[in-house]
Amino acid sequence: MDIFIYLFAALFSVLNPIGTVPIFVGLTQGYSASERSKTSLITSINVFVILLISFFVGQYVLSFFGITITALRIAGGIIIASSGFSLLNGNFSKNKGINKKVQKEVETRQHIALTPLAMPMLAGPGSISLLIAYYQELTETDASISTSEILFSCFAILAVAILIYLVLRSAHYLAKILGSSGIVAISRIIGFLTIAIGIQYIISAVLSIIRGI
Repeated sequence: MDIFIYLFAALFSVLNPIGTVPIFVGLTQGYSASERSKTSLITSINVFVILLISFFVGQYVLSFFGITITALRIAGGIIIASSGFSLLNGNFSKNKGINKKVQKEVETRQHIALTPLAMPMLAGPGSISLLIAYYQELTETDASISTSEILFSCFAILAVAILIYLVLRSAHYLAKILGSSGIVAISRIIGFLTIAIGIQYIISAVLSIIRGI
């Protein structure tokens, strides 16, 4: 159960679906309620699949390119912390690769559930590297990961995907209730937690290097 809580909290902080609300509202202007609901559902499914693949296949990608877990932790920590700083500074969409040119292009498309919403807005480099590093940590702790650990991890990813669907499904209502200032405030609180997660990954990597000397 501890695995579920830890991974769920970490993924929620890094993905920050609340911060995606104003962007989702902007990209789905003119959509009917059923179209917004469908887009929310497809986006959450895409995020779930991307995160699940990252969790199970990421380690083999690292092995293929000869990337160590220490290097991944440092790189992932920098990316995660960078996302957190962007949330604090109000530059979340820019950090996620959504500039004005890209935003204008996607506004003319019918299918935005995969790009830019699912990736890179939600399932970006930070969450992907977090899952790869977390899987590596589990294998380092125990050579054979137990079925319960895998199940709790998958349930955490599923729970985050469901929460993303609920948040996006209610995005237009949340935007009205919270207002722009409310969304900014929540995003900055989450940004602070995200920075802490990123720094912790970097500290773990540095300590690992020191122990190996």
